[in-house]
Amino acid sequence: MKQVRPKKNLGQHFLTDQNIASRIADTVDACPGLPVLEVGPGMGVLTQFLVKKNRQVRVVEIDSESVAYLHEHFAFMSEDIIGEDFLRMDLTKVFQGKPFVLTGNYPYDISSQIFFKMLDNRDLIPCCTGMIQHEVALRMAAKPGNKQYGILSVLMQAWYDVEYLFTVEPSVFNPPPKVQSAVIRMTRNNVAHLGCDEQLFKRLVKTVFNQRRKMLRVSLRQMLPGGKVTDDNFKEHPFMTRRPEQLSIAEFVELTNMVDNLPKEC
Repeated sequence: MKQVRPKKNLGQHFLTDQNIASRIADTVDACPGLPVLEVGPGMGVLTQFLVKKNRQVRVVEIDSESVAYLHEHFAFMSEDIIGEDFLRMDLTKVFQGKPFVLTGNYPYDISSQIFFKMLDNRDLIPCCTGMIQHEVALRMAAKPGNKQYGILSVLMQAWYDVEYLFTVEPSVFNPPPKVQSAVIRMTRNNVAHLGCDEQLFKRLVKTVFNQRRKMLRVSLRQMLPGGKVTDDNFKEHPFMTRRPEQLSIAEFVELTNMVDNLPKEC
C-alpha cells in the first residue's frame, strides 16, 4: 500500500524523523507498566517505537486511509487499531476502565480539546505526553508572571505537573508546519480536590483571562449579581488590584472561594 497523503482538513503533519519519534516514545517511560493510547498515529512512525515498550498499545485514528495503512503494516496489533474520533470516545472503555498513558503527535487544531478531554478523565490518565504546537506548550508550562500564563496554564497545572521537554523544528514533518513544535509531559499531581467549587473555578479562570489586561476588580464584575459587590472586605482585598497572570493556582482557589462566599443578594 502506498503512503498516506497528509490531509489539510485533519491538520495532518506526518513526522518523518525516526530519532525524534523514538525520543517521543521514550517519554512514556516516566509512567512504567501502564498501557498506552496513541492519538493520531498516521502511518505509525511513533507507534513502531511504542510497541517495543513491552506494554499494551492501542491507537485511535479518525482518518480511514491511515487506518487501512496501519492494518496493513501493523497487522500484529489489528485488534488495537481503533478507527474513531478520539474526542467522541468513551475513555472508560479503552482499557476496561484501567488507567493508561495518553500520547501522540497531536493535531494542532484540536490539541486543546484533547487536553480538556484528558482533564475530564484525569482519574484515568495519570500521565500524558506528546507533541503539540510550540506556543501551546509554552502556555501549558508557563508560571505566574509569565506573559504565556493563561487559561491552559492554570487549568492544566491545577491537576498535572507540566514539563516542557524539547523543541522540534518544522523540517522533520511532511508537510512542514509553519510553526515550531514541542514535546511535553504531564504527570498527575497529588491533588484529589481543589478545595473549591471546581466548576466555578473553571468559569472564573476563563472569565478573568478573557480580560487579562484588566485588574480583577474589573474583570470579575460579570460574575457578580448586578455586576457589583458591596462587601468591603472583597472590594479591598489585595487581589482586586492584580491582573490574572499574577495569581498562582492556590490564589485562584482562594479567589473562587471568596466569590462563592459572597452574599447572593449582592
